[in-house]
Formats: sequence, structure tokens, C-alpha cells
Amino acid sequence: MTKRKSIYSKDVVLVMAASFFFMFSTMFVNPLINGYAKKLGASSAFAGVIVGIMSIAAMFLRPVAGNLTDKFSKYRLSLIGGVLILIGVLGYIFTPSSGLLLLFRLINGTGYVLCTVCMTTWLAFLVPRQHVGEAMGFYGLMNALAMALAPALSINIYQKIGYRESLIAAAIAAFLMIVAIQFVGNHALPLKKKGQTQKKHFKIIQMNVLPVAILTTLFGMPYFITQADIVTYVEQRHLTVAVGSYFLIYALVLLVIRIGLKRYFDTVRFGVWFWLSLVSTAAYIFLLAVMNNNWQMALAAAGMALGYGIIYSVLQSTALLLAPIEEQGLASSTFYLGLDVAMSFGPMISGVVDSILPVKYFYWVDLVLVPLMLVVYFIWRKRLNGAIDHH
Repeated sequence: MTKRKSIYSKDVVLVMAASFFFMFSTMFVNPLINGYAKKLGASSAFAGVIVGIMSIAAMFLRPVAGNLTDKFSKYRLSLIGGVLILIGVLGYIFTPSSGLLLLFRLINGTGYVLCTVCMTTWLAFLVPRQHVGEAMGFYGLMNALAMALAPALSINIYQKIGYRESLIAAAIAAFLMIVAIQFVGNHALPLKKKGQTQKKHFKIIQMNVLPVAILTTLFGMPYFITQADIVTYVEQRHLTVAVGSYFLIYALVLLVIRIGLKRYFDTVRFGVWFWLSLVSTAAYIFLLAVMNNNWQMALAAAGMALGYGIIYSVLQSTALLLAPIEEQGLASSTFYLGLDVAMSFGPMISGVVDSILPVKYFYWVDLVLVPLMLVVYFIWRKRLNGAIDHH
């Protein structure tokens, strides 16, 4: 039996490293920006605008980024994105007012949108199409580790040295991202079919990827609700659990899952992953609803890794497989648009639920998402399960 050639070339490893750095930079800032805005004189309402403006702007910028990614070098757009992230973070450090903080938040958000779309498409460009699932699994792992480690580190560093000084770490991460992509040899110039003209109509979404975007929103909402509210939820229920360990457990379980299942992402049909993730999602929401001890919290974190952690990468690779090769950037932007909706509206809806219902019902309400996931899957199951045949 011939040994399979590894997909992890120098270019692939460097793009994955760069993706970790830009995501680390962004997620390092997120837990601090609310308090920092208030320290600079923002009211609670304006601080909320500063926090949320990045996700809201992202929803409008995604289609632009997707169309640009299909027309220009992935390296060039990633470089522009990285520079914008760095400018945004440096602006946070030196800004004298909350008004300017809002401006730099928009600059940072524009860079974040470019990087998420371009880096995903760049990585898919660098690996054989039959191994896109495996590559997206590890790409998602880099993002997940950054999303788990950066907030924990930022809170601990801020408590010791303050806002401005701690934000230097985010600037260093953005700079390292820019440095890493300088050593990638393949700049991923856009592919064009024979006879295809240069002129191309602007598209908001890639229609084949629409069910993926909807499922990304539905699976993502309980994840982002938990990310935003689990600490407050534990406090309101007066639970004695080590809630600070929740996302660390999630990241560790996810690491094991992604390494153990890496080859199967390219050979197992969508439906298998969907049912596993659906059951796991229902289970972790239930465990959070009844949580009274650390064991239930740990099982909920593991369930989230099996549910959201797996389906995230499967949905990402499915989006790329469902779209034609010349619209991979638009496919990525459509996937991330679903994520933006979950990130923006999940915590907003949970805030309304928290204000009108007792806290004991906070997670029970999230279970309504499970039948909605089933409806979407049954409507488009043939298309979703057929994605694997597009290798």
C-alpha cells in the first residue's frame, strides 16, 4: 500500500498559523472592549454599540469580501486584512476617546471579515479538493483554540497590567499574522474557466450554500449565547461550578476529536455528522439547563465540542464543495454570513429571554432550535449529502 502524501505542506502550515494569529488578535480584544469603552467615557448603551458594531458591519461586508476573494490574490487581500486588524488594534491602544474607538472597531472589523473569508478560501486552494474536509477540520481547530485561549489570557493579563498595555498582545498577534503570510509561496490567484470573461456580476450569497448558512446560524446561536452569557447564568442561578474551565474543556475535547476524526471528514456523508451534532447539541443544551455541578458542566462542554465543534468544520467544507471552483470566496462569505447572524442575534435574543423569563428557563428555550435544524436538513438533505461527491 502506498503511503498517502501529507496535505500539510509549508504553505498550508503557514496559512493555518496565520489564521490562528489573526483570530487570536480579534478574540483577545473582545472581552476587554466593553470595559475599555466605558473607561474612555462611553455610556453603557454606546459601549454596547462599540462591542456589537463589528459583527453587524460584518454581515454587510461579507458579500463584498466574497466577491473580491474570487477576483484577486488571496495573499493580497489577506495582507490588507491583516494590516487593517493591526491598525485597528493600535488605534485601540492610542485612542483618547470612545468615539475614535468606534472608528477603529470598524477598521478592525473590516480586516477581520477579509481575513476570515480569504484565509479559508486560500487554504482550500492549497489542498487537493478531495481533502478539503480534513483541511477545514484543522483550520477550524486553529480558530477554536484561538477563540478558547485568547479570551482567557486577555482577562488574566488585563487584571494585572490594565487595558492599554494588555492590548499590545493583540497587536503582536496581528503583526505575526502579517509576517507568516510573507513566507507562503502560492498566493492563490483566482481560477477562471476557459472562455470565462473578466466581467462578473456581484452576488450577495452563493445560492447552493444557502442551507449551509442557515444551519450555521442555528447551530451557532446556542454556542454564542453560551459564550456571552454562561458566566452571568451561573451567577444568577447561584451555582458553585468552575465556569472558567468551560471553554478550556471544550477546546481540549475538540482537539482530540479533530485529530481522531481528521480523515473521516472527507469520506463520511453530511447526514452522519448532522445527526451526531444534532443529538450532541440537544444534550449539551439540556445539561446546561439542569446544571448543578462540575460534572454536568464538563459533560456540557464536551457535548458542545461534539455538537458545534464538529458541525462547524463539516458545514465549512460542505459550503466549499457545493460551490463551483470559481466561487469559493463567495461560498466562504455565505458560510460566515450565517455565523455573523448567530454571533449578532444569538446574544441579543438571549438578552430578551433573560428579561422576560425566570433564569431557570434560559437554556430550555434554546431547545426550540433543534426542530428548526431538522426542518432545514430534511428540505435540503439531498443537496447536503451529495456535497461529498463534488470532490
